[in-house]
Amino acid sequence: MGIEINNESGSDVDEAGITAVAGFALTEMGVNPLAELSILVVDLDHMTELNRRWMGGTGPTDVLSFPMDDAMPTRPDSTEPTMPVLGDLVLSPDVAESQAKDAGHSTADELHMLTVHGVLHILGYDHAEPEQAKEMFGLQNRLLEAWRVKRRAAQSTES
Repeated sequence: MGIEINNESGSDVDEAGITAVAGFALTEMGVNPLAELSILVVDLDHMTELNRRWMGGTGPTDVLSFPMDDAMPTRPDSTEPTMPVLGDLVLSPDVAESQAKDAGHSTADELHMLTVHGVLHILGYDHAEPEQAKEMFGLQNRLLEAWRVKRRAAQSTES
């Protein structure tokens, strides 16, 4: 999986963990291993502007997902497949920190959850309707728990 993360927020975030959980979720969802995803970590002002511009929202939000609308399976001048570009995720560590305090867990855990949430949106999941929410949040929780179990197992073998 080609996952690029760019931290423009000025905050210290678990970039390796965010990248790992995104890759895990994409793999578990059966996404082509050549697929590319971009993750951008931004400050409150930037997130507020993106939320206003693209979602019509006011104030910052925690995560925005921008799926690639028209990914081409091949380059126009070739029959060779190209790497599918899934889209872009934008995370706000400041909003995540506030939400993490309210939820009683770490900011890193919140950012990991928001990453999986954003990945699911990139893959077409939504939570506007109750049935959609049940499916998406159930899948989000299963993916996060499976990733945490895998991460704990890897950490215990390193010790």
